Amino acid sequence: PEVCMRLDVGPSAAVRSPLAVQNGFLHMLVHSYTAELFMSSLTNLGPFLEDEVIPEVMPMEIEIVNTKITLKDDSPQVYPTSPGPVPITLAVDHVIVKRGDDGVFCLTGQQCQGAVLFLLGASLGQKALLCPRLQKAKREVMLKEVPELQRELQSMKIALAEANMDKARLLQEIRKYNPLFEL
Repeated sequence: PEVCMRLDVGPSAAVRSPLAVQNGFLHMLVHSYTAELFMSSLTNLGPFLEDEVIPEVMPMEIEIVNTKITLKDDSPQVYPTSPGPVPITLAVDHVIVKRGDDGVFCLTGQQCQGAVLFLLGASLGQKALLCPRLQKAKREVMLKEVPELQRELQSMKIALAEANMDKARLLQEIRKYNPLFEL
């Protein structure tokens, strides 16, 4: 399974933390999970996470291994000629999120000769700390994305040409009423 969860409550949970005896201890493992999420689904989670009552602290450990999540912006476009935002892919090799008895979340990672996570998609051109194994995976993903990126480039060129034509038409319209107008 891609997601495994275990909840310990009672005296057996005392080995995890003192508070786990009373409130329980959640251990979750996400392994080899791939998902595509819309940004609106994440932003609409806010009201569910807000509460007027202070919740009880539940100690937990969430382990994320070999997981890839792609975030797509599905908000309405401000400019109709815009090609739209580029999806962002978050690839995680091995990260552990722990919450202690004090309620503080701590993010740690298993080392693999360097860093733990990297971003693809919008940040392909930016520097990222990667371990050698992740460098190879990134290179493979980039090679697979070349045809898709070429199609995106072509659509961007078309959108740019349309925008330039709109700009020229608008300047011509403005100059009808104000011949001395300069951009």
